Amino acid sequence: MSKFSASKILSVIAVAGALSLSLAACSSSSSDSAASCTPTKAGASSEKVKVSGKFGAEPKVTFAKGLTATTTQRTVSIEGDGKPAASGTSVSVNYTAFNGTTGKTIDTTGFTKAKAVPFTVNTKSELPGLYKTMHCATAGSRVVSVIPPKDAFGTTGQSELGVGAKDSLVFVMDIRTVTTSLKKANGKPQSAPKGYPTVKLAANGEPTITVPKTTAPTTLEIADLKKGTGATVKSGASVTVQYTGVVWESGKVFDSSWTRGEPATFSTTGVIPGFSKALVGQKVGSQVIAVIPPADGYGATPPAGQTDITATSTLVFVVDILATN
Repeated sequence: MSKFSASKILSVIAVAGALSLSLAACSSSSSDSAASCTPTKAGASSEKVKVSGKFGAEPKVTFAKGLTATTTQRTVSIEGDGKPAASGTSVSVNYTAFNGTTGKTIDTTGFTKAKAVPFTVNTKSELPGLYKTMHCATAGSRVVSVIPPKDAFGTTGQSELGVGAKDSLVFVMDIRTVTTSLKKANGKPQSAPKGYPTVKLAANGEPTITVPKTTAPTTLEIADLKKGTGATVKSGASVTVQYTGVVWESGKVFDSSWTRGEPATFSTTGVIPGFSKALVGQKVGSQVIAVIPPADGYGATPPAGQTDITATSTLVFVVDILATN
């Protein structure tokens, strides 16, 4: 359901993971508290990165070429007073990433609020070094990290980013927002219109979707299965969801955050049109079913490596909306 964001790092993580990880995955619920959260320690390498500038503004960053570390190190350049980015929270961040060996910039979001991107604070869907960079940082903080290959792209490096097998990464990151999400949709149950696929929920909330033996609709259809009362999802906002997607014609599951064991966090502008339309205007706590024809899905260009979806496939998603910011 995804389309790559402007962030190269997000895109690379997406390709390395499941189909939807360019949505940027997220965990279900926080297992840390402000008192128990243990942040990554600073070290000699992270202290060598000199950063100036205000939070939310483009920083000036200097460090000597050849910077490396044996373990991920993180220094807090600006201390925020917001909620800590505990395991299981979703965050929106701005960052610039550098190759520690060459000193070259390999990716940047820019540092305006509008350019902030969503990330997960969990070890299942992010690079270990990114998890260690974000984990326990408080909203409003600017953090600096040096990430060795073992916590980044391993012994293969990442040619798309210009990162070699022995290159460390250097991140300067502003933690803009931190949001704790629900475990599953908790809204008031609703009856789907006649002709929609049927949905049965397991105890943990995971849906099983059964598609009717009828011809797929040719227009986008969206219905509420549960109506939440939380914050409203706005266009361009970051949203955290659990979802399952099946192909109408075959009834086969082609993607599921439930299977991966972690919800997904992404911008509503970073997914296929039908999925975005199913989310914008909905409230946190809602569960939505969307029947998405090719024109609002992938159209004539199905996602690479996804053999279940063709240019004529209609997609069905059941989505639990867990958080937004």
